[in-house]
Amino acid sequence: MEAIFFLLNAVVSFFCTLFLLRFMMQLARVSFAGQLGDFVVRLTNWAVKPLRRIVPGVAGVDWASLVAVLWLQLMLAGLVLALSPIALSADGAGMALMILMLAVRGTIRLAIYIMIGALILQAVLSWVNPYSPIAAPVNQLVRPILDPLRRIVPLISGIDLSPLVAILLLQVVLMFV
Repeated sequence: MEAIFFLLNAVVSFFCTLFLLRFMMQLARVSFAGQLGDFVVRLTNWAVKPLRRIVPGVAGVDWASLVAVLWLQLMLAGLVLALSPIALSADGAGMALMILMLAVRGTIRLAIYIMIGALILQAVLSWVNPYSPIAAPVNQLVRPILDPLRRIVPLISGIDLSPLVAILLLQVVLMFV
């Protein structure tokens, strides 16, 4: 049973990451024309396109992608709680509230992990291969976080420490979530 749960968690987490990445890329106005964008779109269209009929995009934001993430997180949280001893002692409303809280918490944590990963990738690419095909979309994705920090954190000997500060701040947010 543990192996089945592990595999289910891995598959759900993979697709949640893709749906959330699609949502975040649209928020940051990242182009989907490159390899990363094409990969994300091809692996998420199966759920996002049908959901768009129910959940329309507003202000250029694809809310269907976020609904897909929350739906998968709700299913995973429901399964986890249904298989736990807590399920025997909780009433229906309490169980539903716990499932909702776990799903929202999981979505927020995943978004923070995506941003931390993108910040690390951006920092590594800036040193190793700044002209990589993935560098431009990653830079666009992290720009909304780094631009305000770059106004506060000065360059030190030509080195930008704002990604490090951003990662530390995101880690602090993770502690509270």
